[in-house]
Amino acid sequence: MDKLKQLESFVSIATRGSLTAAAHAEGVAPAIMGRRLDALEERLGVKLLIRTTRRITLTHEGSAFMEDCQRILADVANAEASVSAGGIKASGHLRITAPAGFGRRHVAPLVPAFHSMHPEVTISLNLSDRVVDMAGEGFDCAVRVGDMPDSSLISVRLADNRRMCVATPAYLKVRGTPQRPADLARFDCLTLSSDASQTRGWAFREGDSVVHFKPTGPLDCSDGQVLHAWCLAGYGIAWRSTWEVEAEIAGGQLVAMLEPFAAPPNGIYAVFPQRKHLPLRMRLWIEFLKDHYARASYWQATSPVL
Repeated sequence: MDKLKQLESFVSIATRGSLTAAAHAEGVAPAIMGRRLDALEERLGVKLLIRTTRRITLTHEGSAFMEDCQRILADVANAEASVSAGGIKASGHLRITAPAGFGRRHVAPLVPAFHSMHPEVTISLNLSDRVVDMAGEGFDCAVRVGDMPDSSLISVRLADNRRMCVATPAYLKVRGTPQRPADLARFDCLTLSSDASQTRGWAFREGDSVVHFKPTGPLDCSDGQVLHAWCLAGYGIAWRSTWEVEAEIAGGQLVAMLEPFAAPPNGIYAVFPQRKHLPLRMRLWIEFLKDHYARASYWQATSPVL
């Protein structure tokens, strides 16, 4: 007897609570459903369901097996959908959150493109620099930048992210170019306010160690995008992420410096609550991000390359 059909019948009987109801749903006689269940229990050597004249209940082994069966059947359905004549058929709703700055530039532009590929998936995007409680607030996936703390969440690394010192060619023509991190003391450094972030300062590699330098300058701000704008306007040197300045470097508006001293990269991650089975829409969204973020041309483009 078909093993998959046995699993389908077991799940149907258990969820409907009746051989008759499961048989009616499939359009077969109750005796056929009973024989499938008997064959499954005999093959496994355990009792999965306790049947009485009034009701059917799961045994302890049956309850654990039920969860695995549902996951297996969902995987089979997704696999079949992925090779169907109409292509991959994902559906349902995705709730996504991302940091405001990164999300505006590198998540929001990709959402409509993903939806056009999978029109039966609806998407809500939340942009916030607050670290949300994913399970408590009902988010399916978060895109996060930086080192990942230990947690019960599952993370998938989508791309590397480095921090680098940048300035405009005009600024460097007037002021010169720092050759070592210590030289930054002689330049106008555009820094985050002390109450914002980066309390340890800018990170650089010296030999096998990472050291931190606290630069100073006439201008600071609690908003990183303002620092980026000031840097583009030629007001000094900023320490920014590659995701923010790669396009301006490729276009010649900004120049990267002190690259031999760049600290090791951290990452850009897709993060989601721990679960045994990811919905097809989630797996496709994560692969969609990985595909785009893996291209050097994506980060160097002034607008996302779709």
